[in-house]
Amino acid sequence: MFFASSKKYSETSLSLALFFCGGVWGLYWIPLRNVESLGVSGAWSVFFVNACPLIFLLPILGFIYSDLKREFWPSLAAGSVIGIAFTLYASALVETTILRATLLFYLSPIWGTFIGIIWLGEKLTYNRNLSVLVAIFGLILLLWDTEKSGYPLNIGDVFGFFCGIFWAIGSSLLNRWPKTPMLPLTTFVYLTTAIISLILAIFFYKETFPQKALLLSSFPSTFLWSTVILLPSFVIVFKISQILFPGRVAILLMSEVIVAIVSASILVPEEKMFFIQWIGATAIILAGLIEVLPSSIKKNRA
Repeated sequence: MFFASSKKYSETSLSLALFFCGGVWGLYWIPLRNVESLGVSGAWSVFFVNACPLIFLLPILGFIYSDLKREFWPSLAAGSVIGIAFTLYASALVETTILRATLLFYLSPIWGTFIGIIWLGEKLTYNRNLSVLVAIFGLILLLWDTEKSGYPLNIGDVFGFFCGIFWAIGSSLLNRWPKTPMLPLTTFVYLTTAIISLILAIFFYKETFPQKALLLSSFPSTFLWSTVILLPSFVIVFKISQILFPGRVAILLMSEVIVAIVSASILVPEEKMFFIQWIGATAIILAGLIEVLPSSIKKNRA
């Protein structure tokens, strides 16, 4: 099975793979915005992009029935929570600016701290207190005077805010159940995302089903992005998250922020932020480093 034993891979090779795949995540917005640009509403683009991988994943479940039966409930629980996070994140990417959606997702130090205290019985430390304060300060600056930027706060920002919470819970579940098989887990992630995005499109946004011609014309590029490029990177990130120390994982996944910012700045230049908002973005990234870097160094020296 994929990454069956972490002993076969060095921490360096796993870290490089995680850094690269995190960067690929930073391009997640491209197929979503591409489908939307062809005339499909944002709500339906979220469903379409995340339903495509199921064409590949669902038939495989029949060949891995033993894995599915053995770890059904952990796969379902973790997959469902991460699927909710994916739905909210994808919806944020089409509803608000790419930069705000990505950075709101990375308010993880706050949620990770709360989960650690409530669920794992962890104690507050100086670094954690500082991390939470810096993250809150960054959030305030990031959302400062968005009306003047031409992109006022909207439902996408709410989605971006909550997706980080569900991702933090999902990551905790992955770390708690390290033997959860990847293919069932990934299938449940995409199945949950497809179902919830379908419900949002029909009942929340009340959007009519897009024209068949639009879906067919966008299918080749959407399938390429969602199934050939993004799907493998998601599986690799999920698996390595079960192997490496969580602090190192959090740091390496920040490559997503870098790629998202650079790609959005080049391809969507109209999505600009004020200088004070860039300070807020820097503070959010710094909060993540404050939270995980000292622990990661300590763990690596142990």
